[in-house]
Amino acid sequence: MRFKNKVALITAGGNGIGRATAKIMVSEGATVIVADNHQGHLDEAVPSLKEAAGKSGGKVLGEQIDALDPQQVEKLIARTAQDHGAIDILVNAVGGSTVIANPQATTEQLSFADWQKLIAFNLDATFLCTHTIIPVMKKKRSGKIVNLASIAGRGLSFNSSSAYAAAKGGIIAFTRKLAFELGPDGINVNAIAPSITLTERIRPHWDKRSQASQAEEIERTPLRRVAEAADQANVICFLASSDADFVTGLTIDVTGGV
Repeated sequence: MRFKNKVALITAGGNGIGRATAKIMVSEGATVIVADNHQGHLDEAVPSLKEAAGKSGGKVLGEQIDALDPQQVEKLIARTAQDHGAIDILVNAVGGSTVIANPQATTEQLSFADWQKLIAFNLDATFLCTHTIIPVMKKKRSGKIVNLASIAGRGLSFNSSSAYAAAKGGIIAFTRKLAFELGPDGINVNAIAPSITLTERIRPHWDKRSQASQAEEIERTPLRRVAEAADQANVICFLASSDADFVTGLTIDVTGGV
């Protein structure tokens, strides 16, 4: 089991890609702290994840937290490190484009408030959690940090705003820079760049699209389907495991070939 005796903190772990990642890790022996700002997500996810742990020895703890509140983040990371002795893995899964009313808004249509909201929700949350956990990982001289970017950050913004693209491009650059900073301390920093992924939050938006629009999305994907959360979680877990000990600064496109 790849995550036996490992402690993982997953933000936005109560749903979507974060939850799918937690499911794999706990089933392979990890103690997973599932942090989410929606108590309802936690109430649904934690019992299911405990069941997924089976006889692996994995454990699940749910924590309601706002990943944009420095005090809440600091308290959670300090308490987790004290209770478990270390935090081996951080998955920054907070993010997304649907926190504004029109995720496909053009730059002309975007308000400054919506621009700020998307930058904060995606880039600021990733910075804050990473910034806070660095001293904990440095103390042990090891750790794995995995960030969630997007192919929008590569400029492939078919159905997202420029603000979302800018935030995710920032995560790609942030990941690369951090790898240089933290490599000497034994800390690996990588990211994934998903294409559209049918999580609980995205599926309603997908279902509202016309059949022609859905078909166009699938047609431009060489593997001829849209990603599921597990597709992204599998790559995150590779990057968080010892299999990726000599991989750092990399953003892997998980897109079906787009």
